Amino acid sequence: MPRKFVVLRLFNKQAGSLLGIDIGSTMVKLLELSRSGGGYRVEAYAVEPLPANAVVEKNIVDIDGVGQALGKVLARIGTGARRAAVAVAGSVVITKVMEMDAGLSEEEMETQLTLEAEQYIPYPLEEVAIDFEVLGPLSRSPGRVEVLLVACRRESVEAREAVLALAGLTAGVVDIEAYAMERVCGLLIDRLGGDPSELTVAVVDIGATMMTLSVLHDGRILYTREQSFGGKQLTDEIQRRYGLSVAEAGLARQKGGLPADCDSVVLQPFKEAVVQQISRSLQFFFAAGRYDQVDCILLAGGTSSLPGLDQLVQQKIGTRTLVANPFAGMTLSPKVNAAALASDAPAMMVACGLAMRRFD
Repeated sequence: MPRKFVVLRLFNKQAGSLLGIDIGSTMVKLLELSRSGGGYRVEAYAVEPLPANAVVEKNIVDIDGVGQALGKVLARIGTGARRAAVAVAGSVVITKVMEMDAGLSEEEMETQLTLEAEQYIPYPLEEVAIDFEVLGPLSRSPGRVEVLLVACRRESVEAREAVLALAGLTAGVVDIEAYAMERVCGLLIDRLGGDPSELTVAVVDIGATMMTLSVLHDGRILYTREQSFGGKQLTDEIQRRYGLSVAEAGLARQKGGLPADCDSVVLQPFKEAVVQQISRSLQFFFAAGRYDQVDCILLAGGTSSLPGLDQLVQQKIGTRTLVANPFAGMTLSPKVNAAALASDAPAMMVACGLAMRRFD
């Protein structure tokens, strides 16, 4: 008898409030959205630092520490929502587009996919969470449909569910970071001008330890590349050069108060290194396909807010470059600090894409 799916809930669609929760390498970020006319309204948002090494290479190591940080965020914003959308990294996910008979019921598709999944998934099926969605009919094959199969190691899903449970939440949706990014990028691309369907946009998400390049065309991700590089390298250099603790270096980076020579001896070389990493990642993309340019570069992640980084990238690479702000054009609840949200906006891309799942 075929084994039953452990459902990833990637394509689960339930009504009701849903919090977008992004568990990063150094911070947990929470966002709650509602509808306002034809747009969105930010009802609540908060960020909270994580204990050192609580998340390593996007794997949750310290479930209790992350759960406590999330609990602090929830207590601070006072939301009544108890369902959340969280995401796993694309590096732990396997996807496969398959063809199936259009007349199959959902149960019959599940049974057939269970039988066929083993040849595509390099883990025992009892160790993975799986979901699927019908993408649409095949024009070349009447009576057949394309089905997207998605699989993820259960331990990645269960760690996030455990964190949510510690904070009194349940997982309404377990998404993939790249899909969340793609969803929120639709808002940004619509504001760039021109025909959105014709634009090729590179989104460079510079986190604490990882830089991810996602290239979208017609609003869909067609290329993703991750590399070990991020803002932690800048914090480490500030700490080393000026004899500060990790906390002091991070605070000085965010709030100011660094020595006068820091810009020339630390910040500028780091920004040059960011440009080199972006240029190298784009060259890999150009070498991999039929594209030899992008129309715009969007900088995301906490590191992207470094003063002058967007201008330097545009000057060196020669492509229009903007710092991503998914909240431009949204209305804000009176309890939301507009200045703080604007400062954190580039780092809230995944959280925003997750919060938008409420309206699917």
